[in-house]
Amino acid sequence: MRHCNNAILVVFLAAAGFALPAQQAPAPAAGAQSSPAPPLSVDSDPVRSPDVVTPAPNSGPLKKEGEGYLLHTNVEEVVLNATVLDGTNLVQNLTKDDFTIYEDGVKQTLISFQHSDLPVSMGLVVDNSGSMYRKRPSVNKSALDLIEASNPQDEAFVVNFSDEAFIDCDLTSNIGKLRDGLSHIDSRGGTALYDAVVASADKLVADAKRPKQVLILITDGEDNASSLNLEQTIERVQQLSGPVIYSIGLLFGDEMSRAEVRHARRALEMLSTETGGMAFFPKSIDQIDQIAAEVARDIRSQYTLGYHSTKPTTVPGFRRVDVTAESKGLGKLTVRTRTGYFPAARATKQTASAEK
Repeated sequence: MRHCNNAILVVFLAAAGFALPAQQAPAPAAGAQSSPAPPLSVDSDPVRSPDVVTPAPNSGPLKKEGEGYLLHTNVEEVVLNATVLDGTNLVQNLTKDDFTIYEDGVKQTLISFQHSDLPVSMGLVVDNSGSMYRKRPSVNKSALDLIEASNPQDEAFVVNFSDEAFIDCDLTSNIGKLRDGLSHIDSRGGTALYDAVVASADKLVADAKRPKQVLILITDGEDNASSLNLEQTIERVQQLSGPVIYSIGLLFGDEMSRAEVRHARRALEMLSTETGGMAFFPKSIDQIDQIAAEVARDIRSQYTLGYHSTKPTTVPGFRRVDVTAESKGLGKLTVRTRTGYFPAARATKQTASAEK
């Protein structure tokens, strides 16, 4: 049985043994009509297929939740999770007035600002191909260490993938259930990395309770089994206004040629850079724990910025976003956030602070 959450055992019983199908589907045009995703309570994919777009929930007013708010709005309010660095050091003391946002070269008005340890919904997307067999015990330990170093209110799920992707633990805050999900090692087959990323991003959009969302992608090779290519994968995540992707590439050893290592490194760097995350390439398995701690610290140190786009949602096409930050007494600051988004007239759940 692949699912670790006993409370949902009956619901997932029919879906537990079925893999994500490798279906070739062109990336949907921006603003295309959404089709309903199959419910997980029926005999369907444990991780939704990458050709499924989640339907939009109804929009609504601001709702108080703790010290912040949940804002049900359309994509005209763009929400960015941003990490700020002074050299290699995280910058934690900036204010709203220290940030400037441009969309397609046009300055935008920052309407919401928050810098606090917001809980996140997280997907642990772990390579389960044959070459990972000996690495998985160390990978699993580091993944659990990352969870334990994160906000206690975080929720996470586990997806193990080879040439197919399986959800082995649904969204939970229970570290024991996540440990069980990571323990399902059946290393075999190829590496359908792109399909696993898109399916996991779709699951977060559909099922996550937290507006801030992250994927932790751990692999030791390049994709060789997906129906989607790298560019399609990035575009699909951007169309979802999807999660920040942190990649950990275990590209050491002699299993891959230099060309294969270059291709794999480029893919992981692009997936992370375009979504506002980071790509890490340890030189040995012993460095994964240190990287896991750095990822957890990065996630908990981000600023959340929101603005209303000066372009209406009826204007199609990719919109490039650039964010800068300046503060007296600091050097040239680097801001890491997603590079842009595709407008889509749908409601999304986002965070917004009371500060206006």
